[in-house]
Amino acid sequence: MNSQNAGKRELFQNKLITYDLPDAKIEYYPDFFSHATSDQMLRNLIQNIKWRQNTIQFYGKRSLVPRLEAWYGDEGKSYSYSGIKMNPQPWNELLLEIKLVLEAFSKTPFNSVLINYYRNGKDRVAWHSDDEKELGRNPVIGSISFGAERRFKLRHRKYKKNGHKAEIKLENGSLLLMKGETQHHWMHEIPRSSLPIGPRVNLTFRCIR
Repeated sequence: MNSQNAGKRELFQNKLITYDLPDAKIEYYPDFFSHATSDQMLRNLIQNIKWRQNTIQFYGKRSLVPRLEAWYGDEGKSYSYSGIKMNPQPWNELLLEIKLVLEAFSKTPFNSVLINYYRNGKDRVAWHSDDEKELGRNPVIGSISFGAERRFKLRHRKYKKNGHKAEIKLENGSLLLMKGETQHHWMHEIPRSSLPIGPRVNLTFRCIR
């Protein structure tokens, strides 16, 4: 993909799905990128991103994070979660092109991206919110998916009282935007699956303050 083609993409792929969820503003664009472009992106990212598998400590036990990760961004924009600190690798050409497309479409500036590589159905991410203090009060999270479709589950922080939950199937080439107070009131996860699922790369663009 080059910058000229990226600009053309905005004119044609604009299907929007919204979700009527309390305390949340979520927009889903299932065909943000074409399948052909997305398949090419997946191969490129798997081959060229500098992946790492972090170790996390949970209740005194250390274990490998069940996916591969990478953190790219502007100089000095480090990111920490669950005791893991990730210093940014410099942007490469492909990531900058994707960022420019997303910024133009969402009218939101981003200075960093967390990239997760789900190698198969066993790889997952547990319940969490993107509410780290360095993301600011009401962060906009731009989540782009390439590869196999995965379930994206959401539940309200007061789920036991109000029963609010939702599920979105994140498709190849899709964009999910989470805005407003979503991260204050909702948690999300990508659950493990026993089904034979192919690889998926997810890019969550953020703005570190």
